[in-house]
Amino acid sequence: MTLPDITYTLRTASPAKTRAEAVVVGIGQGAKAVEVTAGAEDVKAAYGRRWRGMLATLGVSGKAGEVTRLPAGNEIGAQLLVLVGLGKPGADGAYSADAVRRAAGTAARAVPNATSVAVSLPADTPDLVRAVTEGYVLGGYTYTTYKSNSGKSGGEGNGPSDVAILSAIARRTDAVTAFEEAQILAQAVAGTREWVNIPPADLTPPAFADAIAHVAGLVEGVETSVYDEEQLADLGCGGILAVGMGSAAKPRLVELTYSPDDARGHIALVGKGITFDSGGLTIKPGSSMSTMKSDMAGAAAVAQATFAIARLGLPVKVSAFVPMAENMVSGSSYRPGDVVTHYGGTTVEVSNMDAEGRMILADALVRATEVSPDLIIDVATLTGHMVMALGDRVSGVLGSGDVVDRVLASADVAGEQMWPMPIPEWMDERIRSSKVADLNQHDWIRWGGGLYAAAFLREFTGGLPWAHLDIAGPSFNSGGASGHLTPGGTGVAVATLVDYVREMATDQ
Repeated sequence: MTLPDITYTLRTASPAKTRAEAVVVGIGQGAKAVEVTAGAEDVKAAYGRRWRGMLATLGVSGKAGEVTRLPAGNEIGAQLLVLVGLGKPGADGAYSADAVRRAAGTAARAVPNATSVAVSLPADTPDLVRAVTEGYVLGGYTYTTYKSNSGKSGGEGNGPSDVAILSAIARRTDAVTAFEEAQILAQAVAGTREWVNIPPADLTPPAFADAIAHVAGLVEGVETSVYDEEQLADLGCGGILAVGMGSAAKPRLVELTYSPDDARGHIALVGKGITFDSGGLTIKPGSSMSTMKSDMAGAAAVAQATFAIARLGLPVKVSAFVPMAENMVSGSSYRPGDVVTHYGGTTVEVSNMDAEGRMILADALVRATEVSPDLIIDVATLTGHMVMALGDRVSGVLGSGDVVDRVLASADVAGEQMWPMPIPEWMDERIRSSKVADLNQHDWIRWGGGLYAAAFLREFTGGLPWAHLDIAGPSFNSGGASGHLTPGGTGVAVATLVDYVREMATDQ
């Protein structure tokens, strides 16, 4: 994984007195002037009357994402002072965990040549300790596997080897727990990014299945089953086989189980694993294929969330189902007009080979119902319709009202933007419009395609409480780095799933 090799510590040290080579200080937009954020007051005091004039001369505004570097001089112990903007605080004068997480991510890329860094951002609650830690770890992620100079962790220098998160509550047990758990979660998000970023020729379904099984073998308490194309045929997983039959790299289904002895609930997770999507016989325009290696982001998120839940020791049973296929064009590709029999017996008439995600998810969802979970959550880069509706930074959430509400609450804690979308009753008529099969995979009506896809998936959930996360937009960042988000795979949904299970663990 291309995360820098950094030792993280949580300390109570003053940012003005720390001997780190670089110290990062938060700067915000106060009501009347630019101000240091909580925890960094010592730095302002060390400069005395020079402080405001210095910031004015440098043009420091405190806006979110702004970075100003300056030699520290003799006023503080560090050699380099890095000012990172957080923007305006909330109505209560405090900064949100989201703002702190983004600032920490920006800070991680602002000190590529320092060997040691102290980070003084608002961190006076466990939630803010978590935000600083997650933000810094993820902001420093780069994908360098195919770079000839991949030994360099940051692209501009060797990067720090020691990072201290400064917090007034560093000695409190809840702060230490938040700090340690944040590193586990950030590693899972980074692991998701890593898989999404791998070129599709190197992450075929068999290779992806092997990669998940390898990591699972390193996580205590996680059991793995991998089904190849022959076993899938024996099971009757017609959807996975139909999509995968056009590729030389045959489909797979990976199932993960984490069963703690003190489990207080049981959740099933299902993730779409299309390792590359050409559109099949309904072929995509060339420009639309450029990021289709990311069509397995849901599968990566579900697997890594399962690993993080196990590493955190959360007392909730997790059953994860990860169907994988490569949607390619060949003489053996599935065709418009074909009727596919899914696992469990439901028949589906197919008309759009580029609506393949719902085909593989259907088999896996039925498998998930058979383990009798309390609820099911599926995660998928499912529809361009959802990107049209919500943009490329917001995921759509559809399904059972109570599960959707809890997903949205978990997303808020995790700092991931999600929005509820409906499944109108009249979608039932559309998905049952086939004259030759139980369901119609796609009806070519231009409007409401994301809602149609969710209504289709609901048919395979056995009436269990369920939510569908359509992450087609936010799963891949085609632009530059921003806050803790870096170019390429984002790892979206991992933190939301973990926080959902964390909340389940507290249910009585």
